[in-house]
Amino acid sequence: MLRERVAALVAQASDGELTTAEVLAADCSLTALGLTSLGYIRLIDTIEEEFGFDIELDGSLDTLDGLVDHLSRLAGRPS
Repeated sequence: MLRERVAALVAQASDGELTTAEVLAADCSLTALGLTSLGYIRLIDTIEEEFGFDIELDGSLDTLDGLVDHLSRLAGRPS
C-alpha cells in the first residue's frame, strides 16, 4: 500500500507526465522515467507534508523502491 501511495505521489508531482501505473511498472530511476528536478522538489515537499518526515535527497532515493524503503525505515515498519 505504501508503494502504491508513493507511486501516486510521483505521478502527481510529474504534472501528468507519468501515471501511477507507469511508476509502479518502471525498472529504472525516476529521473530516467522522466521526473524532472522540479518534480522531485514537489515530490519531496509532498512526502514531507504527508508523512511528517524530513527527506534528504541522495542517490538511493532516485527510485520508487528506494523511496518506499526509506520511508518504511523512518516509520519503523516493513515496506
